[in-house]
Amino acid sequence: MHFSPTIFERIARARSDLRMGLPVVLVDEHGAGAVVLAAETLQVERWTQLKSDFDTLHLAVTQRRAETLKARAYDHDLARILVPSDVDVDWVRSVANPADDLRSPMKGPLRSERYGSATAHRAAIGLCKAARLLPAAVVTETQNAQAFVEAHDLTALPLAEVIGNMMHRTVLEDIVSANLPLMVSPNGRIHVFRPEDGNEEHYAVEIGRPARTKPVLARLHSACFTGDLLGSLKCDCGPQLRGALSQMGEANSGVLLYLNQEGRGIGLANKMRAYALQDQGFDTVEANHRLGFEDDERDFRLGADILRNMGFSEVRLLTNNPAKVAMMEQCGIRVVERVPLQVGKNHFNENYLATKAEKSGHFL
Repeated sequence: MHFSPTIFERIARARSDLRMGLPVVLVDEHGAGAVVLAAETLQVERWTQLKSDFDTLHLAVTQRRAETLKARAYDHDLARILVPSDVDVDWVRSVANPADDLRSPMKGPLRSERYGSATAHRAAIGLCKAARLLPAAVVTETQNAQAFVEAHDLTALPLAEVIGNMMHRTVLEDIVSANLPLMVSPNGRIHVFRPEDGNEEHYAVEIGRPARTKPVLARLHSACFTGDLLGSLKCDCGPQLRGALSQMGEANSGVLLYLNQEGRGIGLANKMRAYALQDQGFDTVEANHRLGFEDDERDFRLGADILRNMGFSEVRLLTNNPAKVAMMEQCGIRVVERVPLQVGKNHFNENYLATKAEKSGHFL
C-alpha cells in the first residue's frame, strides 16, 4: 500500500507520458473513461489505431484558441471540436498550433460538440498545460476504462482527483540552503524549494540576513532563459533581475524569489512559439491567446508560500506588476510599499513594454 503512487505522483507520471506521446486515461466514478493524447506529441501509428478503434474523437482546445479558429466554445472555457473521419495527424497539429494560421487560415469548417460533459476535456487541457505542451488534446470515450488501461499498460487517473488537483495549491518543501558569495554581495545565500507535485524547483536568493520582523525588500522574478542568461533585448527581464539584486546588494538586505515559470508560465518551447507569432505581427498577449493560453499563466502564490516559509510576513515589493501586489495581499503577505523597477527599455522591446502597460496594467 505504501509503495503505491499518490495522486500527485500519478499526475507527474501522466505529464511525462503525454510529453512522450503516450495516452493517459481519465476514469470517472462509474468506471467509464476518457482516453487522452496531447495533440502536440501525437504519433501517426497511435492516431491510426485511435481512428480504427473509436467512432467519435474530439480535439479539445481552449476558448482562446477556439476564438482564433472561429470554433464554437459551447463549454465557455473550451471547445470540443469534432474530428472529421478523413483527417490525418497534420490536420490535428495544424488546428492545435497557430504557426501556419496566416499561411493556411481555413481549418474548417469546424463543428463543436454541444452536449454532454466537458469535464474530461477540461482535465486533459490542464494536463497538457502542466506538461508545458500546447493546450490541446485528442479525447475519446471508453466504457470499460480499467480493461483498456490493463490491455495497453497505460497510466490511469481518477477524473475527479485530477480536477481537484488543478485547483490545489502545491506544498513547497525547503530542501537545502547554502552560502553563495555574489557579485552584488558577498553575503548571499541560496534556498532551494521543491514542490510536492513533482514540478520544477524554485529558488530564493537571500542577500544579507534580513530581519523577519521588518518588511523585506523582495522581488518575485520568473525565470527567463533568453533574458536572464542570453541578454535578450526583446524583454526587460535580465535588467530587472540584475537591477533588483543590485538594490538588495546596496542595502545588504533582500530576498529575490526565482520562480521557474518561464514565458509567463507556458514554458520555453511555447514562449518561442509566441516569439515566432510576434514576428508575424502579433503582440505578446495576442500571441499567447492564439496559442491557447491566457495573458499570464503564472502562479504567484508560490512566491507568497516561499516568503512565509522563510519567516517573512511583510515586503517592500520590487515590481511594476499590480497582479503580484494583489496576490501577495490575498495570500497574507502584506505589501507595505511597491518599489518601481523600471529598467531595460530599448528600441527592440518598446512594443512589448507598451503591451504590458496597456493590456496587463503594468506601471511603466
